[in-house]
Amino acid sequence: MKTLLLNGSPHEKGSTYTALRVVADSLEAEGSETEIYQIPFKPILGCSGCRTCKKTMNNRCVVEGDAVNVIIEKMEGSDALVIGTPVYYAAPNGHLLAVLDRVFFPCGYEQGAFTGKPASAICVARRGGTTATLEVLQKYFTIAGMPIVPTSYWPMIHGLSGEEVLQDLEGVQAMQMVGKTLAWLMKCIAAGKSAGVAFPALPGGEKVWTSFIR
Repeated sequence: MKTLLLNGSPHEKGSTYTALRVVADSLEAEGSETEIYQIPFKPILGCSGCRTCKKTMNNRCVVEGDAVNVIIEKMEGSDALVIGTPVYYAAPNGHLLAVLDRVFFPCGYEQGAFTGKPASAICVARRGGTTATLEVLQKYFTIAGMPIVPTSYWPMIHGLSGEEVLQDLEGVQAMQMVGKTLAWLMKCIAAGKSAGVAFPALPGGEKVWTSFIR
């Protein structure tokens, strides 16, 4: 049982890392191995929609040399995912979104690298913009067939620094519950698999694409 936690902040040991560390500690207490992966803050291309990843790249992005294919490979070896971000202009960090667009495009529902693996997004704000940020991140999970775990409140926490984050006691409890419910759901999924219960396959076996302009 392994969980990959992505730190989408450019600050390696800042407030977002502190929140992810609370989640990781909770996961480890429930028996899950964890890895907090710091997304390198280097120039990165966004997704161009070339679809080469689906045609000839074995579900890997054609652009090499950045964190995208590293993350896909790590997720293939993980059972769950947590994405952490600071709130910038009431939205996730733009650098993180460029990474996620290219990570999730090769790994949609039909590819299965992420499908059926539980996930959570957490966000850290000094003050506002948290719910809008979570809405953006959770859409990556739903399109990839990833169950979103519940918590005691929306998975957000407040503070400009790591020290301030830990003063948000309700937020800390929400982060702890992310870890506990994520571990619980991984165990439930493992139990289901051992009992022969598989994740639902796409009706017809293939993804259906319909354009609205004819």
